[in-house]
Amino acid sequence: MADLKDFAEQLVNLTVKEVNELATILKDEYGIEPAAAAVVAGGAAAGGGEEAAEEQSEFDVILKAPGGSKLAVVKLVKELTGLGLKDAKELVDNAPKPVKEGVSKDEAEALKAQLEEAGAEVELK
Repeated sequence: MADLKDFAEQLVNLTVKEVNELATILKDEYGIEPAAAAVVAGGAAAGGGEEAAEEQSEFDVILKAPGGSKLAVVKLVKELTGLGLKDAKELVDNAPKPVKEGVSKDEAEALKAQLEEAGAEVELK
């Protein structure tokens, strides 16, 4: 029982970068898709129409507004992009701006969720 509690504590304490790496490992080595991707795929199928026929493979993650917790968003943008603190702050200050461009659907959804959790307004294009 103690081993499971230790494992749960390790999972809770993962950084954003480590969570992305874990998701990639689970997908590539074990064929396990992240839950967020299943929700997005279900929503797209329900929407139907022309968009479903021509599925987009690359997405841009656009920061629309930093929201109420600007400092947290700047720190997260810095971590997600590898930018320096000054560059990350400029990106957030000059929103709407792309945080990452040409990323996969899974990665875009993960980035969007993380940024929204930090308080930012985000859209995918």
